[in-house]
Amino acid sequence: MLKTVINILLVEDQSMLCGALAALLELEDDLHIAASASDGQQAMELLRQHAVDVVVTDIEMPRMTGLELAAAIQRQTENQPKVIILTTFARSGYLRRAMDAGVRGYLLKDSPAEQLADAIRQVHSGGKVIAPELATAAWGEQDPLTDRERQILRLAAQGLSTGAIAAQVHLAVGTVRNYLSEAISKLGAVNRIDAARLARQKGWL
Repeated sequence: MLKTVINILLVEDQSMLCGALAALLELEDDLHIAASASDGQQAMELLRQHAVDVVVTDIEMPRMTGLELAAAIQRQTENQPKVIILTTFARSGYLRRAMDAGVRGYLLKDSPAEQLADAIRQVHSGGKVIAPELATAAWGEQDPLTDRERQILRLAAQGLSTGAIAAQVHLAVGTVRNYLSEAISKLGAVNRIDAARLARQKGWL
């Protein structure tokens, strides 16, 4: 009896790691790397060109993160592949946001290759897989930031001035100041840089 071949899109901005992952997964006779991308935007373009069953993606990437990619895939009405996050970040904040974005698997990069292959099969067949060390952390402290606060805090962390942030997100300077003030207050931070640092530590940025 022929095995069902699972078509995979790999999304990883470190090309050497992406190549190594592809080589390892291709050793499995029921797994096929349909395409690979270096960020979420490229991944979305490739999803329109390839029949993909499972997306395996990192979180921290330029242009569009893995969590933003998962949310974009969830909004699609057609061709909705299942998503597995593969990351170095063992943070409950990231895991909660991943679950909210419809992610079906969350594994750490130091997991054995066989564990990733098994996770792909389980997710493809409708299951969920979460790294054991993170399963209880999923119900940890809740992310207090709104999407807009997170967006503005991320730009502030890049060193942009309030005016530059306002121009980029098409808001008034005063509105941006209010969002920053709200984020700083929620996180109990002393300033915008401290707020960004605290949010990143928790996996909320």
